[in-house]
Amino acid sequence: MTKLPAAPEPLSSPVFDSHCHLDIMVGDRQASSGDPVAQAAQAASAGVRGILEDARAVGVTRLVTIGYDLASSRWNARVAAEQEGVYAGVAVHPNEAHEATSEVLAEIEALARRPEVRAVGETGLDYYRDWSSRDDQHTSFRAHIEIAKRTGKALVIHDREAHDDVLKVLAEEGAPEKVVFHSFSGDAEMAKKCAEAGYFMSFSGPVTYKNAAYLREAAEVAPEQLMLVETDAPYLPPVPHRGKPNAPYLIPLTLRCLAEVKGAHPDRLCEAISANGVTVFGEW
Repeated sequence: MTKLPAAPEPLSSPVFDSHCHLDIMVGDRQASSGDPVAQAAQAASAGVRGILEDARAVGVTRLVTIGYDLASSRWNARVAAEQEGVYAGVAVHPNEAHEATSEVLAEIEALARRPEVRAVGETGLDYYRDWSSRDDQHTSFRAHIEIAKRTGKALVIHDREAHDDVLKVLAEEGAPEKVVFHSFSGDAEMAKKCAEAGYFMSFSGPVTYKNAAYLREAAEVAPEQLMLVETDAPYLPPVPHRGKPNAPYLIPLTLRCLAEVKGAHPDRLCEAISANGVTVFGEW
């Protein structure tokens, strides 16, 4: 069995994980040879209840588990309905945008209307991979924006090497009231643009990486009232655990890095992020 990283020192003020993938962590999605992180996470044989217990033990009291295709969205919505403190996002990921047919999008919208589903996402644009054409990605992204507006749910954006076009599409379509840039990957200038538009920025493990000074610069200029923290588990673990499976219980490492960057006490940042979570995802 794969050994997961040791738990960090617990936070003294509660916070939540704004973005993870419980279905991948527990093996609902079959890991392929090309997905070694998912393979390692699944080899650890964690269950949903165990993941939640480990998170709560360090002060991570709630989480949002995110869909990336129709099957994943169905699974995450079901688990969110069953588990206290778990909420879901539903969408077709830009890498799977070629599968975003009108029928699939209709079911995504139906799922988004459920009370346990608090977000439409992750959707957006990914110019790093070409698994779906840019035309398909743009069409799917625009459709998800409209679903978020019709359902009143937060829009959770996957933006990989596509900053300018993501901002352009949001401006053209008219952004929903609540927009989150998941695993924020822009620099300080991008953070300023998001802040001006009122978009939330969710920071993940890479903000702790030595070679990611640009992310810490972005976090430094991001207003606390527009910041969230996430794992993207089982991906993107914070240092010192790069290369190992990530999980919600590792949030304290990223949170403390952000607090240092902001010159803020971790408790204060936890309180701000928790309040932001209510603004974005609704009352818990």
